Amino acid sequence: MDIDRLAGHVGEWLRGEGDEADIVISTRVRLARNIDGRHFLTKATLEQKGEIETVIRKRLDEVSKSDPFEYIPLAHLNEVDRTLLVERHLISKELSEGTGERGLALYPNETVSIMINEEDHLRIQVFRSGFELNSAWEQVDKLDSLIEQKLPYSFNNHFGYLAACPTNVGTGLRASVMLHLPALVLTKQIEKVFRAVTKINLAVRGLYGEGTQASGNFYQISNQATLGKTEDELLRNIADVVPQIIKYERRARESLQLEKEKRLDDKVWRSQGILKTARRLSSSEALELLSHLRLGVNMGIIKNNSLQHINELVLFTQPAHLQKMLRKQLTPAERDVARADFVREKLGEL
Repeated sequence: MDIDRLAGHVGEWLRGEGDEADIVISTRVRLARNIDGRHFLTKATLEQKGEIETVIRKRLDEVSKSDPFEYIPLAHLNEVDRTLLVERHLISKELSEGTGERGLALYPNETVSIMINEEDHLRIQVFRSGFELNSAWEQVDKLDSLIEQKLPYSFNNHFGYLAACPTNVGTGLRASVMLHLPALVLTKQIEKVFRAVTKINLAVRGLYGEGTQASGNFYQISNQATLGKTEDELLRNIADVVPQIIKYERRARESLQLEKEKRLDDKVWRSQGILKTARRLSSSEALELLSHLRLGVNMGIIKNNSLQHINELVLFTQPAHLQKMLRKQLTPAERDVARADFVREKLGEL
């Protein structure tokens, strides 16, 4: 697969379409699976990892004849290309930084990605733009059944699907919704909301999942453990909680809009002014400013821009995407200058 082709357009998670797309960036449903009779990767040798990767790749070719995967072997991919796949949420940082044979099977439209030899033998992921839990679950469930016909899974009648980490034993399901919550941050209500979320065993993570901090007011909400819960119960928990968070964010936006001090307008216009004039922009600073600009577009403060355009800037200003588009590797300082140049050019076109 030509990874350069990916760098020129936004992925599924940033299309800006689907239910509640102004607040819900994307929905992901992931299944963790291991092949019966094979060592978990925590115990597998490099040779055994290679055997597992070969078997899975062959079977996926058989599964996807009518809707073929594109396959990307990761072991010999350079760091920039691997980071680009992380930035697009197609692989995890753990898979990018792993050892031995490992790969990514990908639908060309990026709605499905399968990580091979991450923490488990397979991590089957389905993505949707907006809040689309049912649609994502239906597709991943169907694909999982097709793969299981070719690759018998490690399963226990008492515990369910077995996994390398106890939190994935059972259904192996992780449902995750990415939210853009700038108004809750500006009104200092975000911690109160997330304290309530964690009390019902949901996890709050940053833009790139486990182990990452929130950037640009983007947060991921997901279930923490799967053991003892059915798929319906896990999905229903997310489906019940996320609309409440959306409601709180909308109330916070209304509150900001009604303020006489025009705090929201000032934040949005200052952000646009900096983005249009800055000569250096770090990745985190650009993300924060673009977050405010995205809110301004959604609230009707900014008229000459679109949600899709802001989403593209969010992705294209990430380090690997920036270097791929410029076709050269850059130091962090050089990236800051190039990022500012790129944003000024794109906003100037409007």
